Amino acid sequence: MQMQACFALFNYEHTMKLPYCIAITGFACTLFAISTPHLSALRVWLGCSTVLSLIYIIVACVLAAKDGANAPPRDYSIHGESSSRVFTTIGASANLVFAFNTGMLPEIQATVRQPAVKNTLKALYFQFTIGVVPMFAITFIGYWAYGASTSTYLLNSVSGPLWVKAAANISAFLQSIICLHIFASPTYEYLDTKFGIRGSALQLNSLSFRIAARGGYLVISTLVSALLPFLGDFESLTGALSTFPLTFILANHMYIVAKKDKLSTLQKFWHWLNVFIFALMSIAATIASLRLIAVDSKEYHVFADV
Repeated sequence: MQMQACFALFNYEHTMKLPYCIAITGFACTLFAISTPHLSALRVWLGCSTVLSLIYIIVACVLAAKDGANAPPRDYSIHGESSSRVFTTIGASANLVFAFNTGMLPEIQATVRQPAVKNTLKALYFQFTIGVVPMFAITFIGYWAYGASTSTYLLNSVSGPLWVKAAANISAFLQSIICLHIFASPTYEYLDTKFGIRGSALQLNSLSFRIAARGGYLVISTLVSALLPFLGDFESLTGALSTFPLTFILANHMYIVAKKDKLSTLQKFWHWLNVFIFALMSIAATIASLRLIAVDSKEYHVFADV
């Protein structure tokens, strides 16, 4: 999406088709995955990711706020039938917990030095207090500025200097490559360990394994992404079936089992309430996601340019 938006800035007559943009993005992700052999090699890239994220957030918020201050009255109503709005909202909740379930990164980083548990808790407290501010800022400023006509990708709605918008789009594109690699890194590390890949990252067996394993995984992922333009519905399904149970249900249940003799009745009630509520959310989000997949599969054809 970022690449398509950036291309549209410099070419008003023609827009690069979405499948082509996905293919180029997949190629860039493959190159980055092959050239970043270990999780520890991400150290420098995490700093780059932070800078790139800040560029996108600041540009999007400033330009949207400028547009909102000068815009006429907007339409803030939610369009569509009542049933469609309900299912879409529930599906979106599963999509959100899947896309923004970034607690893994501070957990990994915090275990580098002792005390690991205390450091992990500090990292997570920061992540879900200060860390969520930019996400809410983008959401609320964008909706305030443009109302119901807000684009899914905020930079498609903003107006401003061409070079500023281009810089923000490129930053978002590069940051997404780093972010995707972070999420896939545990799988890469597992495969390296499973097949005994050790030694220099430039050794022929190590390099060829990364090309085959990581390249093969990303080629399949890219093909599926281009094939199904409504892949976000499958993200909702993944969030409903995995992120809700693993992040909220299993975590609360494990805490109850581990601390059962030390918890008060009120604390036990609170954790069991979380288990019950998020179990209902998981079931509802699964149903909503399956409905969205069924509806969108009738509306879009494979390799659609949406």
